[in-house]
Amino acid sequence: MKNFSKIITAGALLAVFVAAPLVAVAEKKGAPAQKTVTTVAPEKPAAVAGETTTAHTTGHAAVDPQQELGKKLPIFSVIPFVIILLAIAILPLVIPHLWESNLVKAVISVLLALVMVGYLATFGQLGFEVIVETLKEYYAFICLLVALFTISGGIYIEGDLKATPLTNTVILAIGASLASFIGTTGASVLLIRPLIRTNQERKYTTHIFVFFILLVSNVGGVLLPVGDPPLFMGYLYGVPFFWTLFKLVPIWLTAVVILLLIFFVWDMLAYNKENKADLAKDASHQTKLRIQGGINFLLIGGVLAAVVFLKDYKFEHGEMALGWLQQPVMLGLALVSFVIDHHNKKQKLKHQEEQIFAKLEKEGKPVTNMRLLAQNHHFTPRDKNHFGFAPIIEVAALFIGIFITMIPALCLLKARGAETGVTQPWQFYWITGALSSFLDNAPSYATFFALGQGVTANMGAAAGAVIHAATGAINETILVAISVGAVFFGANTYIGNAPNFMVKAMCEESKIKMPSFFGYMAYTIVILVPVLALVHFIFLR
Repeated sequence: MKNFSKIITAGALLAVFVAAPLVAVAEKKGAPAQKTVTTVAPEKPAAVAGETTTAHTTGHAAVDPQQELGKKLPIFSVIPFVIILLAIAILPLVIPHLWESNLVKAVISVLLALVMVGYLATFGQLGFEVIVETLKEYYAFICLLVALFTISGGIYIEGDLKATPLTNTVILAIGASLASFIGTTGASVLLIRPLIRTNQERKYTTHIFVFFILLVSNVGGVLLPVGDPPLFMGYLYGVPFFWTLFKLVPIWLTAVVILLLIFFVWDMLAYNKENKADLAKDASHQTKLRIQGGINFLLIGGVLAAVVFLKDYKFEHGEMALGWLQQPVMLGLALVSFVIDHHNKKQKLKHQEEQIFAKLEKEGKPVTNMRLLAQNHHFTPRDKNHFGFAPIIEVAALFIGIFITMIPALCLLKARGAETGVTQPWQFYWITGALSSFLDNAPSYATFFALGQGVTANMGAAAGAVIHAATGAINETILVAISVGAVFFGANTYIGNAPNFMVKAMCEESKIKMPSFFGYMAYTIVILVPVLALVHFIFLR
């Protein structure tokens, strides 16, 4: 009966998913006046928020499909997106065993996505155009994650350090530094397993991995465009590659140092609660660190080079389109990493078999089934990492639904963003951050980047220092606020940034109890939000 009630509940939820878009369609058909396009003066922020030309362009601006669609969408078209967020938050508590299955996640995510695609299709070419653009963004997003996840999985940091608060703090500090250079995903995949292994004898460890998400999977990635997807989008818009490195270091350093100090004190208190027998066992298992699979660092460098250099180049007399090569090259490098592992495993397996056969023949023992025995050895870094694609499959399954169902939210924001009255840097910081906590932070960055350009255009000579992006100038302080808000606030929920969910999945795969969706938010409200407020008062007043 309990399972039956859960099925009925799930069916009711799906009925709501289907009914909401259908009601929206009915409203649209019954209100043809909404199709009228109002002419807006170029100097008004609403007119320039979604433009792809500069803020000072006269005449007709290029049409932004998302902005145009946002003018036609009703507010409650965001219901499927709200429901997928609630599903991620509530279903692990209601049906924990079912939710562990990636198939269940994929079914819910894809069903919601299909409902939204069907609804947006009723808007004709405009709807299809936005859907296709969103799928392109998802393709680029997931390819980068898959490449970094796969290649990083080929690096094994061997050894087991003593799990003291100082050791854990140093690991988090290294991760927060690496995140800007190999990406938050790459740094997370590289360091999460050594951190799990180091703390496997301890019992009170949940906070360690929460701070790992805060520092390594998010805050640490603010210094370079390759660190986090929102900053990469800014680079594509024309923000100089090293601008974030020069402008955001003080904010990065302030946030990282404060979070590390809080972590050290917290971990010290937790460490003192540990059983002495467990700590003695941990001390007896210490071994020196050694890196295997170092060639993969070069392949990660190749992925980052593809991100930076494989783009469309415009010249005076033509264009060289290389952007389409980004994803194939990244996936190709991930395949190379696998081929190298396979080759090394084959060589080591052959050597191991020869040793076993020689020893058994010398002792006069039968060699039956010895080949299977040799194959059970862990030869490669991936074998030792117990590498599997389950965490990235979970991210891919959930984020296809998130990307598609959040289309109305982003379109409405683009169309009506100017109505928010956001003009000050601190306002951009908090509203970009608030949306980045629940929406994907890259689209949130893109939306408020456009709004920031509109505000800058209205400021005229009073704009002060500006960054001249390809789509127009943007006030430098506003850009700082948007950049920091998008990256830092992405740590507020599991869905704010893709590595968050991936780290959670990898921890749970290692039998580490992680907080629920709301449980994790309780941690961030207590730990991160005060730090975010401090950043506001020091740098963005």
